[in-house]
Amino acid sequence: MTFGERLYNLILRRIESGSPEESYVARLCSKGEDAVFKKVGEEAVETVLALKGGNKEEVVYEAADLVFHLYLALAFRGIEPDEVWKELEGRFGKSGIRGGDQ
Repeated sequence: MTFGERLYNLILRRIESGSPEESYVARLCSKGEDAVFKKVGEEAVETVLALKGGNKEEVVYEAADLVFHLYLALAFRGIEPDEVWKELEGRFGKSGIRGGDQ
């Protein structure tokens, strides 16, 4: 099992059975979808700012936060990360324009 799979499964367990008093994931999810999705946006902005700043350690730190919260949002919506990877795989070798053949 990859680390990504382990992380996703842990997030699922904490969403399903976690206590908001004991789990950050459960606490964030208990606030509802707006809070979960807003957190992804916040982490995306922080990642962009770190990238602009150019400090590698800060970029890695913020990117890890972004990936974690994206996985959390996917789990909250019942979307498996493999679905995202399959979508990317289907785009491989294409121009990046959906349905494009260049």
